Amino acid sequence: MQDYWQNYVNGKWIDGGAGKLEVINPGSGERYGDIAMANAADIDSAVKAALACHRSGVLTAMRPVERGRLVRGMGDYLLANVPAIAEMLTLESGKPYWESVIEIEGAARYFEYYGNQAETVEGRSIPLGGDYLDFTIYEPFGVSAQIIPWNYPLEMTARGIAAALATGNACVVKTPELDPISNVWLARAAEAVGLPTGALNILCGYGHEAGAALAGHPEIGNVVFTGSVETGIKVAEAAARNVKPAILELGGKSGAIVMPDADLDVVMESVRWGIYFNAGQVCSAMSRMIAHEDIHDEVLERCVALAESLSIGPGIDRREFGPNMAAMVSDGQRDRAVGLVQRASEDGVTVATGGRKLNIPGSFMEPTVLSGVTPDKEIAGTEVFGPVLSVMKAGSEDQAIEIANSTEYGLVGGIFTADIDAAHRAARRIRAGQIFINEWFAGGVETPFGGFGKSGYGREKGREALWNYVQTKNIAYRTR
Repeated sequence: MQDYWQNYVNGKWIDGGAGKLEVINPGSGERYGDIAMANAADIDSAVKAALACHRSGVLTAMRPVERGRLVRGMGDYLLANVPAIAEMLTLESGKPYWESVIEIEGAARYFEYYGNQAETVEGRSIPLGGDYLDFTIYEPFGVSAQIIPWNYPLEMTARGIAAALATGNACVVKTPELDPISNVWLARAAEAVGLPTGALNILCGYGHEAGAALAGHPEIGNVVFTGSVETGIKVAEAAARNVKPAILELGGKSGAIVMPDADLDVVMESVRWGIYFNAGQVCSAMSRMIAHEDIHDEVLERCVALAESLSIGPGIDRREFGPNMAAMVSDGQRDRAVGLVQRASEDGVTVATGGRKLNIPGSFMEPTVLSGVTPDKEIAGTEVFGPVLSVMKAGSEDQAIEIANSTEYGLVGGIFTADIDAAHRAARRIRAGQIFINEWFAGGVETPFGGFGKSGYGREKGREALWNYVQTKNIAYRTR
């Protein structure tokens, strides 16, 4: 295991102009290693390298199927190195080892999917009569700036760069400060498959310095950001000053409606994944459960039992899939979540179970269930980004949907019911970009993902994400 890691720019491993950053293992509270920190000058060098790659035409001159093979090859490289990557990802992010394996497989799936899509981005002809030939083509923006969140550092990077590379863009990635090291495997993958020099550049840096320099750089083609609303607004403003498009995924406070006829065993399986996977550090987490009053008490009891059944401890010791949870990404994130629960308790909300940090080394928090939560409470509208489920009560379908729509967010929503008509009514009425019916996190890489309201704009995943990375050119030719 290395003690110090460098940034990757223009095909070379380099130090950073801002010194180095200490990365902490959240599962133990101990130092994991150091990584080079980029400053604005480093970002400028990376953008220039990506722009030179783009202007050389090396990516766009390839047949799309050739680009697709390079992209798919990067995913294959990850799958060939799962044990080493999973250990690194677990030690720097805190998640269980088995969850890290799932993240790596998810990252590889993005490379597979978008690699296969590379040759499907087709223009169209437009009839203008016998004297004209008119058609559209799609061209890459050039340099795609990617600012990555810490909750899925490898998978979220893959999600963006796979689509960007498949459409012929070069990329500059600003990794998260809390868990940046595992992204070195993406640079290694690029080298292993022979990606052109400058096509992928990966740097770690602080958001206010490196991130701001990247979002506001005049020579990027677009910027893709996942993170908080506050930072997303700054990214959008910086991009707008250079008239560059931004794709923003800004989190949520998503509600799951549980009707009286729902299969509660199915509901509990979704609770397990919806709020305790990755210790609740998921933008589309099931953070609110809106249970019909006829089954509210039973649902609450089951949620408490589920939370209390989870084994908590260092992720590196949790190698196998099972009822366990590991650390949050940092003490700061853990303390913020604990503080929100404490304020909720002072505001009259009942802490049915959990709510405290564990008295062991590392950034651990108990799986938490809150009851007596009403829409006017702070906790009902604030994204905790931790293992905290708020159980709410509704007397009717209409009231449940009203509660679901009562926040400023609109990322995902869901309903659990045996009534297909009720399910589709709710799907149309819930203000969110993706609706789950009878399974939280239904869908996959193939399905578009993005939010309404302050959850952001633009879509990731699916074929829709490809249009983030291309611009339309129309060519009109008079034949005679």
